[in-house]
Amino acid sequence: MQDKLEAINANLVHMSELVGTAIATATTALLTDDLSMAEQVITGDDEINRLNAEVEELCFRVAALEAPMATDLRMTMGGIRMATSLERMGDLAVHIAKQVRLRYPNPSIPVDLQSTFREMGDAASKIVAEAGRVIETRDTTLADKMKQYDDTLDRLHRDLFTAVLSDSWDHGVEAAIDVTLLSRFYERFGDHAVSLARRVIYIVTGEPYANI
Repeated sequence: MQDKLEAINANLVHMSELVGTAIATATTALLTDDLSMAEQVITGDDEINRLNAEVEELCFRVAALEAPMATDLRMTMGGIRMATSLERMGDLAVHIAKQVRLRYPNPSIPVDLQSTFREMGDAASKIVAEAGRVIETRDTTLADKMKQYDDTLDRLHRDLFTAVLSDSWDHGVEAAIDVTLLSRFYERFGDHAVSLARRVIYIVTGEPYANI
């Protein structure tokens, strides 16, 4: 059973690395209107989906055949949910990339909001990197750092809403919709990363952890 649990954990770590690459590449594509980079994110999602299916299969096999208990049981059941969160984070990176493809060759975001989205991309990249470290090491003290990055994403999401709704917004309705959707993708990305941290804390301690 231990080799299967190690394989589950290794696949989850690898998924986090692929998701980190996806969100960083999608952000660069968004900021530079680079269609080829956007397409890389879209096609690269297949590997994340494959790993998700592999983790699910391994978890079901352990649960059905190995009768895990305590921490091993929590890891088996939690592994499915963590893989699902990572798969959805990959999907959110794809949504950003598809927005680039939709608007190409025109810019996807107004020039005056590029710095905000650059900051969102940076926070998203950092939070998924921390999520990978939490999964790999089970170091629950890293959760506080993840909360900081998630707070940054939430704050930037609110700032963008304020900008779109302000009287000074002069980029039109279509751009307002685009910006709102893109901002929401980043904000949800952070939420899924925090969900991962909560799951690892539960696996390690056996207790729910709500303060993140």
